Amino acid sequence: MHNGYINVDNKKMSKSLGNFFTVRDVLKEFDGEVIRFFMLSAHYRSPINFSKELIEQAKTGLERLYTCISNLEFLKQNSGNGTVSDKVKEMVTKYKTTFCEAMDDDLNTGLAIAALFDLVRDINTDFTSTSVQSIEDIDTCINILKELGGVLGILQNTETESIDNEIEERDKKRRYEMK
Repeated sequence: MHNGYINVDNKKMSKSLGNFFTVRDVLKEFDGEVIRFFMLSAHYRSPINFSKELIEQAKTGLERLYTCISNLEFLKQNSGNGTVSDKVKEMVTKYKTTFCEAMDDDLNTGLAIAALFDLVRDINTDFTSTSVQSIEDIDTCINILKELGGVLGILQNTETESIDNEIEERDKKRRYEMK
């Protein structure tokens, strides 16, 4: 949906400059979810600067979100039953409201993503291996991350899919290097 100019390494993309590429070209090198996350980091009407370094930063950011979900899944193994705590309810409500307000503000996906990162920061602070949370608290946090990520079309891969994709990418790269 992005309709601002696309710059490549701070230069306007054009065939005459030789820096033109298609989405298919980029998909050969990067996962589609990483590209989506990168594009969503900027407002849809703003110019966006494309570079491999910025795509790598987007990949790292997306991995941070997935790592939070993975850590929560791990914590579930040692958690007990119980109800969702008021603290978790308040945290989830706060960030869901912030996320929705950002999306209502002319689809400000950059601010919506910032709300996701703020939520992850608070989860990482509050949910540690030494603290005791209920499975319900943990599931509530996982579900809100996936729900809000789903609005943006991210955070929908399971851990095994991510690992399988990474293995496939490494295999393709290895095969290419052998040629």
